[in-house]
Amino acid sequence: MTEQGDGEREFDIKWADDAAHKEPSARARMLAARWKENPPGPVPFRGDPDPVRHGRHRSWISTVVVLGSVAAIIVLLGYVNLRGSY
Repeated sequence: MTEQGDGEREFDIKWADDAAHKEPSARARMLAARWKENPPGPVPFRGDPDPVRHGRHRSWISTVVVLGSVAAIIVLLGYVNLRGSY
């Protein structure tokens, strides 16, 4: 099999891009097949900014846990550094 030059390869890419019929991707084919059997429900243009009230409460808890862990590590490292300097 002969090697194609850059000019010929570029022509082939242009030819493929200009094709009248393009095959959909595997994901598009999978979703189309799935949606034939079970179509998705309507989705609003913009989702509800606060769909679940307790979701925001959990984010504060996780923020406090992360910041508390960072503060505990800083204190622990300071203590270790203080004990090692004697």
